Amino acid sequence: MNSQTSTATALDAPTLREWLEKHEDLIVIDVRSAAEFESQHIRGSYNVPLPLLSEHTDELAERLGKRVVLVCQSGVRAEQARQRLGTAGLESARVLTGGVPAFAAAGGNVVRGAQRWDLERQVRMAAGTLVVGGLLAGKFVSPKLRLLAGAIGAGLTFSAATNTCAMGNMLSKMPWNRTAAEPTAESAIRQLPGA
Repeated sequence: MNSQTSTATALDAPTLREWLEKHEDLIVIDVRSAAEFESQHIRGSYNVPLPLLSEHTDELAERLGKRVVLVCQSGVRAEQARQRLGTAGLESARVLTGGVPAFAAAGGNVVRGAQRWDLERQVRMAAGTLVVGGLLAGKFVSPKLRLLAGAIGAGLTFSAATNTCAMGNMLSKMPWNRTAAEPTAESAIRQLPGA
């Protein structure tokens, strides 16, 4: 999980399970892509991918109540969503530690669908392949091609420093990460219960 998530905003999987049983007004927002959501999500959660949430933060903050838990694969994107909602006045949102996999491992009620690699795994595969490819091409084709490995390393460093991921954003638009049910701003906001 992101080290910037404070203990005051973090929520562990067993606590979320309890909250789901006790609080009818609890809203769980899954900020992963629609394809990741389709693969596995917490039963009763709503899919509002991070790019969509980022574009419509104010509208979503108005619609959400006080009990909001943000989830993703690991907690990084959920923390970004929490920070954005915080700037729009919703400061009570929590981030699920360990994401959906931690909730499932804790015996939480999840819905499983078509299985595919999560976005973070795809980023690691793409970055690793490009680095290895750049090094091999630098050895066998032209030493200048080693710059590809350096560029990927610089991109990963920038990604860590800014807590963003350009490669992840690009991969999320690939056909294998698209589903027939990609939410629009209207459908994502309309599906949420009113505050």
